[in-house]
Amino acid sequence: MSVVEKIQRQIAENPILLYMKGSPRLPSCGFSAQAVQILEACGERFAYIDILKNPDIRSEMPKYANWPTFPQLWISGELHGGSDIMVEMFENGELQKLIKEAIYNHCLSLKS
Repeated sequence: MSVVEKIQRQIAENPILLYMKGSPRLPSCGFSAQAVQILEACGERFAYIDILKNPDIRSEMPKYANWPTFPQLWISGELHGGSDIMVEMFENGELQKLIKEAIYNHCLSLKS
């Protein structure tokens, strides 16, 4: 499986996916820590990929996503940006709505 295929599979299988430096319990940069705090405040489970432990994904992801930095938040297969955008979306309530919809749609797809 190519790196791009691996990325596509990860995005398809996880309704909320954060590509980050480190893990939610031990983020390795302030931006990743901020992204985790925001997602945890939304109250839903999310998947993550530690790009520091996956150098192939770390090098390919900026080209695939056309987004040069990490963290990267993917919801329902769409990139929604990094921590600055997440803060803005959280503050205006948009992020919470997107996450609830993603979880609802994912649960529906599992039932069918």
